[in-house]
Amino acid sequence: MAKKKKIKEEEEIEFKLPKFDEEKFIRREKRNIKTTFISFLFGLIIALISYFLWTNLSENLKWPLVLLFALFSASWLKYIFVKLKIDLTDFGNKGWAGAITVYLFTWLLLLTILCNPPFYDAAPPHIEVVALPQIQEPGGTVKIVAKIVDNVGIKSINLSITDLQKGNTFYPNVSVNESNNIMSYTFSNPNNKTGEFKYTLIAKDVNNLVTVKNGTFKYDSYAVVLTIPENGSILYSYTPIEFRVDKDVSKENFRVYYRVNDGPEINVSRVDKSDKSTYRSSAEYKGWLRNENVTLKAYVEVIHYFTNLDQKFNNTIKDTTTYHFKTADDPNIGTKDRLIPKDPYKSKQPKNTLNYYLPYYKPTQTPGFELITLLVAFLAVVLLFKNKKKK
Repeated sequence: MAKKKKIKEEEEIEFKLPKFDEEKFIRREKRNIKTTFISFLFGLIIALISYFLWTNLSENLKWPLVLLFALFSASWLKYIFVKLKIDLTDFGNKGWAGAITVYLFTWLLLLTILCNPPFYDAAPPHIEVVALPQIQEPGGTVKIVAKIVDNVGIKSINLSITDLQKGNTFYPNVSVNESNNIMSYTFSNPNNKTGEFKYTLIAKDVNNLVTVKNGTFKYDSYAVVLTIPENGSILYSYTPIEFRVDKDVSKENFRVYYRVNDGPEINVSRVDKSDKSTYRSSAEYKGWLRNENVTLKAYVEVIHYFTNLDQKFNNTIKDTTTYHFKTADDPNIGTKDRLIPKDPYKSKQPKNTLNYYLPYYKPTQTPGFELITLLVAFLAVVLLFKNKKKK
């Protein structure tokens, strides 16, 4: 009986909605709009002041001092609100967090815009330059290739080449290809001089910021030589054919090959795959002729790829000496598949590959907005699950 009475009393209890104070709500929302707008304007003002500080500070102090100035300036928001007679009675931590966030994001956004072109340019042109090859044999050419980029635009470039033995300098006309930002010049050395040469590349942007790059290359009759066997020897399929290459012809790996009677290219592996200077082959590879008088000419291909540019730049060294041999009546001569370069994008290589990698295109990536989007999405999922658990 008592139980029924209790249930009846509970049913008779009326649910009353809390009284909505419309005036207080409107007053609070007006206050929040005012603080948001004032925080936004204050962020714009501090960003302008920070920009002038940025342009007059040394490179190492720019970010630390400007950031400290912005963080310290946030304390002025309370003083401004009080002076403007804004009621902060129930503003709370949430209100302050919102106001400071609006201020900091406004400051950061405007300062980032102001500190980049076309408003500000502190970065001189960026130059990557290479001589292909760095050591050439007389009669060959040297390609001076450069990738020149700037955030506002290149105004002028100048290239000079100096013969360090004679002291003579000349200034070839060069320009940048706008499609790939590449400058290329081929030095032909018409008098076949040996010795060292110096090149200087100067790039100036539209704001007259300058970058200077220097380098050297030289001509030498012994950039590539055949060391084994002796010129005029009789060759069998097992006779070692060894080449020595000056490892300084390029800072990167290079391809050594030769031709028999001006036939197809026969690539050569290294004796030690970690040693760039010694290469070994034999007459067993296809391209050799059995029981014939043959000539052999050695070559080196130097290769370079610039950062984030999928375009191969190369040049060739040709040995100035032509070698003469007599091949034996050996059935194994000219029967083995020629070696091919390794494919850097395949884990499994054919058996007839070189024992070292040649230079190849390696794109570099920097984290961008995708990472930020992923982070925001992750935080949103975490908050969603937290809210579900509370419910």
